[in-house]
Amino acid sequence: MTISFIGAGRVACSIGKYLTQSGIRIAGYYDTQKEAADSAAAFTNSQSFPALPDLMERSSIIFITTPDSYISQAWEELRAFQLDGKIICHCSGAMSSGVFTDIGKTGALGCSLHPMLPFCDRFASYEQLKNAFFTIEGHDAAVSAISDLFTSLGNTVCRIEGDCKPKYHAAASILSNQVVAVLDTGYRLLEECGFSRETARAATKELVCQNIDNILQQDCIAALTGPIERNDIQTVRKHLNCLPQQDQDMYQALGLKLVELAGRKNQTQNYTELAQLLANNRRSRNAGKPLCKNRLLM
Repeated sequence: MTISFIGAGRVACSIGKYLTQSGIRIAGYYDTQKEAADSAAAFTNSQSFPALPDLMERSSIIFITTPDSYISQAWEELRAFQLDGKIICHCSGAMSSGVFTDIGKTGALGCSLHPMLPFCDRFASYEQLKNAFFTIEGHDAAVSAISDLFTSLGNTVCRIEGDCKPKYHAAASILSNQVVAVLDTGYRLLEECGFSRETARAATKELVCQNIDNILQQDCIAALTGPIERNDIQTVRKHLNCLPQQDQDMYQALGLKLVELAGRKNQTQNYTELAQLLANNRRSRNAGKPLCKNRLLM
């Protein structure tokens, strides 16, 4: 088993380093930007391949770790080589192995593997891979080989259907990237109340972390708190009245989701009036109302 990577970005560097630190030797990297391949190879004590034919000769498993828009192009280039028995695996969360068109005619086996992890640093994210959950789909033999590789390292690997990949990736993006947008909105509103961004993050650390812990331990319905769960219409109205339109739209959309959860949690409560308030997109506040003045001395 000889593993190589086409594309030398954050995912490739992270997986390559994780494998080498676990005692699994990798052959190296090819990238259209030679500097990227060189630095990835140095980071993983492997080789930087100047051209695809060099990589192909040394590889039995090839990870395509390019951006999604280049996966199909990379595959078209690979098809020109002798691929009998090789495993071709891309790491897109949204695309299936179906992107490897006519792979059966080449003798190769295709799959896609996706780690549910935010790769924010090219040379540090590998440290989190030991706790990563992977999803995989594709040809049975390829799925088995790649799953065995990562489960041997202690990871959990779950097989999903290729048709589910877009919805699966949408879920992962909501749970990861869109949470960032929600937090940024909250921090910005606190800045408008006089907090610095650093103080806003520090002040809300326990609030954010405890809420996430409660969700992971109890699930969303049991962890739900706040004015919407309490059916506190007056407080929700005050929230809507003080928010600019873009933030108000987000508050309303998320609030309606919370009303649904609250109704399942408190089945004797009547949330109809609150739901109607949140569904009403008309602004009810004075547009000229000034922002909170800075009263914090920090």
